[in-house]
Amino acid sequence: MEGKLVYEYAVIRVVPRVEREEFINVGIIVFCKTKDFIEVSIAIPEQRLMAFVDSDKLGEIKQHLSSFENIAKGDEAAGPIAALPVPERFRWLTATRSTVVQSSRIHSGLCTQPEGIAAHLMAQMVL
Repeated sequence: MEGKLVYEYAVIRVVPRVEREEFINVGIIVFCKTKDFIEVSIAIPEQRLMAFVDSDKLGEIKQHLSSFENIAKGDEAAGPIAALPVPERFRWLTATRSTVVQSSRIHSGLCTQPEGIAAHLMAQMVL
């Protein structure tokens, strides 16, 4: 397994009614400690979500998902969490929470380059 890097990932999901525990996968968070790499990829299935929420709630969900992307990028506008080191941002984004936007448990894998893993996982688990 020479040259392989360990990466971790979680699926980002929208849980429109937390009490029902139904969810829709909308994105992926990928983290590779060796490369100090983090990436968030999101695809919002608006038609599917509109079956569960009204347009006001959809706008709120989009804002929350955008904050996931901005925190991962380290965007200053995302607040103090975005200023944390990459591993801490990943742990914060994947922390267990009972809100409308959640992440799955963390999974791991091996790769040669973490770039491109998010696209592969998106195709497999979200799109």
